[in-house]
Amino acid sequence: MLLLGIGYDIHRLVEGRKLFLGGIEFDSPVGLLGHSDADVVLHAICDALLGAAALGDIGEHFPDDDPRWKGISSALLTGKVMELIREKGLQVNNVDVMVLAQRPRLGPKKGEMRQKVAQLLGISHERVNIKATTMEGLDAIGRGEAIATQAAVTLLSD
Repeated sequence: MLLLGIGYDIHRLVEGRKLFLGGIEFDSPVGLLGHSDADVVLHAICDALLGAAALGDIGEHFPDDDPRWKGISSALLTGKVMELIREKGLQVNNVDVMVLAQRPRLGPKKGEMRQKVAQLLGISHERVNIKATTMEGLDAIGRGEAIATQAAVTLLSD
């Protein structure tokens, strides 16, 4: 059976933080504010995975008031979500990601992001798609104050 999940995340950009997207560090004067490393790409993917498996959402599994998750790499959180997916006898079929950001330009690092996401999900990079769009100067994202991500995942059950 094919199972579909969708995920969304948004975080504010602030000075003094590193910027991680899809598990890859970007050279940027600003980073995303959050309890963990605030990687909106991996957070949206985690929510999509959990949704497809009917396992709730990322906030239920990794609450932002729990000190265990303070500053943690979202790649580690993704690994923990994948453990839950495998425990249910599910496997990832594919993932499609849309990053909404005025900056940075993702083009030069999209290949690295695809490889990293594929590695974390245990699939071929050919089953990972990453797209990016700007908000044409509209809203907080368009003003360069935040980055958001939407993700869709399909899982296969045994």
